[in-house]
Amino acid sequence: MEEKLTYEAAYAELAAIAKEIENETISVDALATKVKRASELIDFCQSKLKSTESEVNKIISQMENPSS
Repeated sequence: MEEKLTYEAAYAELAAIAKEIENETISVDALATKVKRASELIDFCQSKLKSTESEVNKIISQMENPSS
């Protein structure tokens, strides 16, 4: 996985792969590679969403309980 991959870029690539598969424009030879890449992108997106959710919850908790 690239170091600078963003959620938006991963999602766009995943959408493109899904479209290729749905439209049957992907060759059988490339199908396994694309499905593997899609799996990696899904894992990346899920991880990014969980990380962001955790960070947002932490910020909200700090706002609700300021330490003063």
